Amino acid sequence: MFKLEQRPTPSRWLSIASPFIALLITVLVGTVMFCWLDKSPLDGLRMFFWEPIKSGYAWSELSVKATPLVLIALGLAACFRANLWNIGAEGQFVLGAICAGGVAMQASPESRHWWVLVLVAGAFGGAVWAGVVAWLRERFNTNEILVSLMLVYVAEMLLSYLVYGPWKDPLGYNFPQTITFVDAARVPKLFSGLRAHIGLPIAAVAVVGFSIFLFRTFAGFQLQVGGLAPSAARYAGFSSSRSLWTAMLLSGAMAGLAGALDVAGPQGQLTPFVPMGYGFAAIIVAFVGRLNPVGIVLSAILMSMFYIGGELAQSRLGMPKAMTGVFQGLLLFALLACDTFIHQRLRWVPKASTKASAKHQHA
Repeated sequence: MFKLEQRPTPSRWLSIASPFIALLITVLVGTVMFCWLDKSPLDGLRMFFWEPIKSGYAWSELSVKATPLVLIALGLAACFRANLWNIGAEGQFVLGAICAGGVAMQASPESRHWWVLVLVAGAFGGAVWAGVVAWLRERFNTNEILVSLMLVYVAEMLLSYLVYGPWKDPLGYNFPQTITFVDAARVPKLFSGLRAHIGLPIAAVAVVGFSIFLFRTFAGFQLQVGGLAPSAARYAGFSSSRSLWTAMLLSGAMAGLAGALDVAGPQGQLTPFVPMGYGFAAIIVAFVGRLNPVGIVLSAILMSMFYIGGELAQSRLGMPKAMTGVFQGLLLFALLACDTFIHQRLRWVPKASTKASAKHQHA
């Protein structure tokens, strides 16, 4: 039989190269799938890896997809480094969008720079939704994975209630949507004729800010020590409660900010289709980026290429819509497999040796 055993010294270079190896495996498996679906592998791979970056317009669309992924993944990286498993960023994204939408609908054509309040409201809404998870974890020792995940569905139901009920546009021909936000409540675009908006520089500033916070501040050090070695953190007098609230509120605020940018940017109104799956995809982005802000940027670009490539493959090649999720899942699975074999090795153990070892342990 085969047995996994820990390597004494995992290769540092393989650890660095692991995401690239995982991407190569994803491409190879994707090629096999295209052949299996009777589609040209070259055409399929072009949709995923060339079309999303071939022009300035393509890069603009890529930034629209990548911006929320970067923001959410930065917050999740802080949580995961603190050993807190916030799986409900999608719900915090939706709550941020709801709060941002509520503020945006109060703007009038005479308002000025109302979009700033919209973004603040979105970040606040996401932080409050994550704060519910933190409070239940601290007060009742609940499992943050289950609580944060279940709150996703609560947030989606709340959104549906609002757009089908009190916030429905009375002039919207009975479609479940709010009024279209006025220009003052929508985030400014960076270039005329393109959809790239102010969220892009905001995400760049957030990357720098999280890099400083995580690796250059005492608060970030406390957060990471609490995740890596809880006993050492307690011995040093670090507050586990403070780390819990800091990580969860940061994560929720970033997801809420992403939701606000989405509804005040490309969408321009609230609809039942606000949940885009960004909160779940950002988990893959965070891990492929090695929970490092710079790595998260590269990972978010790649994941955005998968989003756009999946849409193009569906419209131009007639491929299933699920191809986006397939590529995302393949990438994560390949990365986990690479990391497993970097830290462990597969060793053949003869059956006789296995039986002898079992008898020895039983005796």
